[in-house]
Amino acid sequence: MGCGNFFFNVLLTFSVALITHNIIISANSPLQQDLPGPSRSSSSVAVDPIIQMPMHRSRRKSGTSKRLFHTAVTASDSVYNTWQCRIMYYWFKKFQNEPGSEMGGFTRILHNGKPDEYMDEIPTFIAQPLPAGMDRGYIVLNRPWAFVQWLQQADIKEDYILMSEPDHVIVKPIPNLSIDGLGAAFPFFYIEPTKYESVLRKYFPEDKGPITKIYPIGNSPVIVGKESLKKIAPTWMNVSLAMKKDPETDKAFGWVLEMYAYAVASAHHGVGNILYKDFMLQV
Repeated sequence: MGCGNFFFNVLLTFSVALITHNIIISANSPLQQDLPGPSRSSSSVAVDPIIQMPMHRSRRKSGTSKRLFHTAVTASDSVYNTWQCRIMYYWFKKFQNEPGSEMGGFTRILHNGKPDEYMDEIPTFIAQPLPAGMDRGYIVLNRPWAFVQWLQQADIKEDYILMSEPDHVIVKPIPNLSIDGLGAAFPFFYIEPTKYESVLRKYFPEDKGPITKIYPIGNSPVIVGKESLKKIAPTWMNVSLAMKKDPETDKAFGWVLEMYAYAVASAHHGVGNILYKDFMLQV
C-alpha cells in the first residue's frame, strides 16, 4: 500500500509539473500570424501534403484599425459548465485589452432555453435547445443549433467570430488570425477526412471536389468571418443531425461527430482554413 501511495504521489507531482511547464511555455510564446512561405536561406517551400497553405497574405498597414473578433462559447447551465465559463471569462477580460489583442466582445450562448443567476456576470444569449429526443442523447448537437439562433438574432458588432469552449483558458492576447477570407483553426490529429472518405462522401459528394477540401479541424477554436459563419452554421447543424441519424457515421465518429460536421459544412461553403498548431495547447 505504501509503495502504491508513493508511486501515485510521484505521478501526480510529475503531471502537475508537466502541465505547468507547458502552460508557461505557451504563455510566453506569442501567436504568430505569418503563414508558411519561402525562407530567406532557402528557395524551397515546405507545403503540407494534404492542405495547401497560402503563400501570401495581405498585411495591415501600421495605424489601421484592429480587426476585432467576437468570442462565443456555448454552454449548459450545469454547475461544472458554469464554473468553466466563469473562469474562461475571467481570463478573457484579463487579456482583452493587452497589446496584440484583437479580442472584441464576449458571449456565453446558454442553450438550455432559460436564464440563470450569472446573466449579470457573463454576457449571455439564451438559445433554445433542440426538441426533446432530437439530440439522440448527444447533447453537443445543441451547439450548432445554438449558434444558428445567436447569429440570426443577436446584434454582433464585430466582423469575425472566435468559436471557443468553456474549458478553454486564454493564456495570452489573441490576434485575429483569420486572413483573406480564410478561417483560422487548430488542426486535430484525430480528425482524418482521408481515412473516412467513404463515410464523408455521404455528406460531401464527389462533385464538391476532393476530400482534402475537408480540413482536419473542429468548430473550436476557430476564427472565421461572421458572414461566412452565417452560411456555415445552418449546414453544420443539418449535417450534424444527419450524421447522428446514420448508424455507420455515428459509429465511425463517436464523440467528435459534430467536429466532422463543421469541417464538412465549412468545405461545402468553400471556406478554407489556415492551420495554426500553436493556436491551442492540449493538456
